[in-house]
Amino acid sequence: MNRTFSFDRNRRGTRQPIAALAGNSAAERQNGFTLMELLIVIAIILILMLVAIPTAGTIRKHANELSAQKSLQTIQQAESMYESNYPTQGYACTLQSLGGEPSSGPPSATAAQVINGELATGIKSGYIFNITNCTKVTVNNSERVTSYTATAVPATPGKTGDRGFCLESGGAMKADPAGGTNCTQMVQ
Repeated sequence: MNRTFSFDRNRRGTRQPIAALAGNSAAERQNGFTLMELLIVIAIILILMLVAIPTAGTIRKHANELSAQKSLQTIQQAESMYESNYPTQGYACTLQSLGGEPSSGPPSATAAQVINGELATGIKSGYIFNITNCTKVTVNNSERVTSYTATAVPATPGKTGDRGFCLESGGAMKADPAGGTNCTQMVQ
């Protein structure tokens, strides 16, 4: 059973391309998007970008804050190692004392090589790190550091992070919601 179909342009209910109605053949009609279609697509993309950009900034700030907390814990561990390696010195009062390059020679009290070089510079993941409030005791005409406070504050508060963090020697980590070093809230 063979059937043949024919397409008749003059049949009722069939549509003819606009180009064919104007006297042009259908093959001459250009395919593509109209200006209105392109504008609608661009508008949708802009709306999605406006929704996504603030979310990306919030995610970045949160990641920077987590990195700052982990870096302070790294500093605390490095301080414990420093104190056990150099008992006459006590704790280190600078990040540079905890840092140092292995290629520059063996570890020393001024370059213990217990933290990486990036953290030793004091700037990492949008936060500025520092060791402050060093308490020194003189024993046998030699100063020994018995306590310290490690701090991490956002390089640009509100952009790279919202909270500042403080960690005292042997203590728990606290936060400053204003992004400074007035740490009063416990970090969970």
